[in-house]
Amino acid sequence: MKRNSRLSLALHTLGHMAGEPDRMRTSADIADHAGTNPVVVRRVLGKLREAGLLTSEKGHAGGWRLARKPQDITLADVYLALDERLVASDEISAAPACSLEHALHKRVSGVLEEIELSLVQKLGETSISQVRGA
Repeated sequence: MKRNSRLSLALHTLGHMAGEPDRMRTSADIADHAGTNPVVVRRVLGKLREAGLLTSEKGHAGGWRLARKPQDITLADVYLALDERLVASDEISAAPACSLEHALHKRVSGVLEEIELSLVQKLGETSISQVRGA
């Protein structure tokens, strides 16, 4: 996985949060630890908040906190919340003129979809707390 991907940042952050689930963490602290910008952190964690994985509070004592127990958050939950696909899709913008190209596109797209579904299933077998304990 790319070190600078949104998924990597989210999993890294949630892994640390799992150690102290009730602790409030600021975007600046998370960004400092992850070596990125607080704006990037807020964008990524905002997606996790929308998915019900995190809560956030504004203000001086505000920050980010887990919305669920670490054992109830799977890697698939995070992956799907970010809508970041690791398996490249084989989309083509225009209908292929060649029947062979059309058949190949249809077959490859089907295989990629199966891989994506398998990936999500496998990610769903592991919780954030399991990764932390590994």
